[in-house]
Amino acid sequence: MKAAVVESNSQIKIKNFDAPKLSSNDILVKMQTCGICGSDVEKVFGKYGQPSMKLGHEPAGIITQIGSNVQDFKIGDRVFTHHHVACYSPDCHQCSHGNETMCEKYYQSNLNPCGLSEEYVVPGWNVTHGGVLKIPDNMTFDEAAMIEPLACCVRAWSKIKYKKNDSAAILGVGPTGMMHVLLAKSAQFSKIFCLDLNDFRLDFAKKFNAVTIRSDDNKLSETILNSTEQRGVDVAIVATANLKAFTQAIDLVRKGGTIVMFGVPNKGDRIEIDMSVVYSKEISVITTYAASDTDTKNALELISSGKINVKSLITHKYTLDDSQKAFEHAKSGEQAMKIIIEN
Repeated sequence: MKAAVVESNSQIKIKNFDAPKLSSNDILVKMQTCGICGSDVEKVFGKYGQPSMKLGHEPAGIITQIGSNVQDFKIGDRVFTHHHVACYSPDCHQCSHGNETMCEKYYQSNLNPCGLSEEYVVPGWNVTHGGVLKIPDNMTFDEAAMIEPLACCVRAWSKIKYKKNDSAAILGVGPTGMMHVLLAKSAQFSKIFCLDLNDFRLDFAKKFNAVTIRSDDNKLSETILNSTEQRGVDVAIVATANLKAFTQAIDLVRKGGTIVMFGVPNKGDRIEIDMSVVYSKEISVITTYAASDTDTKNALELISSGKINVKSLITHKYTLDDSQKAFEHAKSGEQAMKIIIEN
């Protein structure tokens, strides 16, 4: 079976792998769709700061084979599959404190050979610990491929204290940045400001009634202050790896406001900030990493119920064989929002 792998810096190769042998609790899934995440793009073109270099962690597909002990799933089931799964044990210090993505078990399993593959094995650990969700009949595979990134955003929002009619600045309006826009609208935020340097993405955000401002606009702070009674925004979400956006967020957020560090920094990135400003403004800085079983279930419900229209974010589709072109397109961001790989 074919899978996309990182061959070298900036190069993807489609490699053939032997048909896998399943253990008793494993399942085999034929991938139907898989989204390209910004972290995937960093694995190919950047300096990704996390351990796994496998491509594709947003897959959805159809079960084609099950291990001898699998009882909750059957051949033909339409499923979303999570690549990393925590233990969720009440005896686990991290899981019992709500830090499931920090669980020691979280990184110890993954899809094999990867999610961006014709077929992939979901290990028994994932199968038995909530890493596989059946998708309802009213959900398309395109929508199911958006469960994981939306779940990451849902996790971020679960950490934020906010009220109806609050204001938000989304710094970086790529696919997940736009998901934050949709979640802010769902939370009935009164003002949503979108900042980026990509004019296509800013125009895209306008479709959702967001106020769009180029990140290099000299009147950026003035515009937001004038629109928030000189307070600044209640919540600033940094949805980009560019750490300059973090320093902007410090200026844009109100006293007592919240900054969410959502974008994945590159390995070795450093930033110089005036901590006296963070301190004196009493800014809460929240980091958020990946998604748990609860987050994915909540994301699935938001999509299947129609509360969050993720299909509206998909602009391009490529085949598995054209993965190199797809990733180059995702890197450039040219006239593109969410890019999906189809099998």
